[in-house]
Amino acid sequence: MIVGPLLENEKGCEAILRSLPEWFGIEESLTMYARDSSRLPSFGLELDTRLQGFITLLEHFPQAWEVHCIAVSADVRGEGVGTKLLDHAESWLADKGVKFLQIKTIASTSPDPHYAATREFYLNRGYDPVEVFPSLWSPTNPALQLVKYLGKS
Repeated sequence: MIVGPLLENEKGCEAILRSLPEWFGIEESLTMYARDSSRLPSFGLELDTRLQGFITLLEHFPQAWEVHCIAVSADVRGEGVGTKLLDHAESWLADKGVKFLQIKTIASTSPDPHYAATREFYLNRGYDPVEVFPSLWSPTNPALQLVKYLGKS
């Protein structure tokens, strides 16, 4: 069952993030994402009252939002939880009249295989690469911006 947009499960989100050190290994970022899940619009997928994954959204403009964080517990990765969360968030945003949803992740100039899988996940769900920001986060973590059009054609 998907719950939200008021998730209010910071501890559950933190536990999910801690299960994914390959993506969330920077303590300051991990605690920020967990905290933000309680203050920003967030959805979680629960099974038997256990949080399996979550997505947190950030509004830049009424028509343009960003996936601030999406994470799926390590023990259920590959079972469609991320896709369900992303689909739900896209539908919720489209119903609000949002036209664009962006995601930032590590660019392909980084050899990290975990982020290669992340980029593939978004590309397979209709997100298009727009720009690489070589030093937005740090020179060792070049940011790739991907965008999906949610508006009506």
